[in-house]
Amino acid sequence: MTKILNSNISRRTVLGAGLAGASMLAMPSILRAQDKSLKVGVYGGYFKKSFDEHIFPEFTKATGIAIESVAEPTGEAWLVQLEQAAKAGQAPADVSMMSQVAMLKGQATELWTPFDMSKIKNGSNLLDHFVNKYPDGRIAGIGAVAWYITLVTNTDAYPEPPTTWQALWDPANEGKLGLLALVSNSFLLEVTAKTFMGGTNALDTEEGILKAFEKLAEVKPNVALWYRDEAQFEQALKSGEIPMGQYYHDVTGLAAADGQPVRSTFPKEGGIQDSGCWALSRASGKGDEAHVFIDYMCQPAIQATLSRKVGTAPTVKRDLLDLTPEEFAAVSSDIEPIIPRYDLYQTKSDWLNQKWTELIVG
Repeated sequence: MTKILNSNISRRTVLGAGLAGASMLAMPSILRAQDKSLKVGVYGGYFKKSFDEHIFPEFTKATGIAIESVAEPTGEAWLVQLEQAAKAGQAPADVSMMSQVAMLKGQATELWTPFDMSKIKNGSNLLDHFVNKYPDGRIAGIGAVAWYITLVTNTDAYPEPPTTWQALWDPANEGKLGLLALVSNSFLLEVTAKTFMGGTNALDTEEGILKAFEKLAEVKPNVALWYRDEAQFEQALKSGEIPMGQYYHDVTGLAAADGQPVRSTFPKEGGIQDSGCWALSRASGKGDEAHVFIDYMCQPAIQATLSRKVGTAPTVKRDLLDLTPEEFAAVSSDIEPIIPRYDLYQTKSDWLNQKWTELIVG
């Protein structure tokens, strides 16, 4: 029977459960006394702990700029806080890690101070789709980290890995799937368009979106669980109760390394690549320090450290990295990814949610 779990636990909440830690990164007193400092907002918990331990101290050693790390609340709450504070001329953080949809919403109010790429020499290392631009071409955000949602299976139930997202539609998988419960975090419209409609450009029109909904609705008999609580699905995947679905590549890999009978597969159509951007609040007076920080974070060596220590996919070109094939495969893939249509979740959010409820999870 299909069901939807009610607890709303986000991707970053799960990664960070129970590890929030202190907001202020301990710094030598001589650095705290200096004017050169920067407040950086990052996802809380494990994410923040990893940055505090592996990234920020090395940045301070290299630049002399002290970092005060701020744990961001999940969802849109941080965007609202930044907007309200900016109206009062204040910045809870100078630089923040923001979702792609939040980046677009912030653009609408000119919340983000554009970056000067002449001051970010390492920006040329980035893959093009990790540079977030205002409609007029100004640079609103720079790719911070990325992660993948892939096709996951229980290896006891599926000795051979599936090779295509079409497996979600296979009648042989009736009642066996666990899929993310929201149109805006499952990105299943994009999967449908890439798998059956020639690419995500098929979603450019409402007619195309409705065709994708129609095709996606064919998956419903196969779905045992539309999940919001990621830990619940992960447990069901490990036990074999729900032996196939979509889940996070890095988390699945960690479970497999821990001896669990699970695997993550990048289908031939590509994994779904989601990401966060660094953005500079217009209320910040730390533009110079922010540019130094962004430039530092765009170094291949730093992106490789993030892959090794935090489990994120790099935002820079593959050939610049010193990651071994095994290290790269643990966090990413050379298969061209499915990039979510973030623009739709900004411009058509209410309509998409309505159709999702009517046609897919209702």
